[in-house]
Amino acid sequence: MHHALFFHGETLHLRPTGALFWPAQGLLVVSDLHLGKSERLARRGGTLLPPYETQATLEKLDRELEATRATAVICLGDSFDDTASAEGIEDVSRLWLVRLMAGRDWTWITGNHDPGPIDIGGTHRDEVKLLPFTFRHIADPAERAEVSGHYHPKARLAGQARPCFLADAARLILPAFGVYTGGLPARHAALTSLMAPDALAILTGTRALVIPMPR
Repeated sequence: MHHALFFHGETLHLRPTGALFWPAQGLLVVSDLHLGKSERLARRGGTLLPPYETQATLEKLDRELEATRATAVICLGDSFDDTASAEGIEDVSRLWLVRLMAGRDWTWITGNHDPGPIDIGGTHRDEVKLLPFTFRHIADPAERAEVSGHYHPKARLAGQARPCFLADAARLILPAFGVYTGGLPARHAALTSLMAPDALAILTGTRALVIPMPR
């Protein structure tokens, strides 16, 4: 079950998968898909990951689109693990993405891993303003009503670390939606310095679970 967050006058559904759904706009928002991560690591001689991570992430995204019937999608950056990953995506995965994008208003936001436009359709932006919100990859401490990604926040519960949303009165940070993407503990200074003392962590899993942000 999702967590309904009332944020700057709008109701947002924080889904157990790590996706955000804005019912009033029919908008699904996901962050940090990191498609092609296993291929990039293998190309650079790093740790080998299961080679099906792109397919697993696309399956997860496919299920969310079906469940929410979203008519618009914003990907909050780092959708691909690097530019070469986007250019070298396998035909079967490219076709899958094209099918998911068909008939939907699809926006790719620039990330630090995928800084340039990619030849895969959709609209490419540094950020999107859809009142009352600003959608971008990395949080701006001076911004309000902001939705971002980048940090892959995680929090522990009962000894288990789980990807989580972080929310306070000013901003909402999404967890990484891609599989095998790692994460940054919510206690990390980069996050505790950004989020207000009363911030919440909304853990993903079989259901969205709200706890005070660990510090």
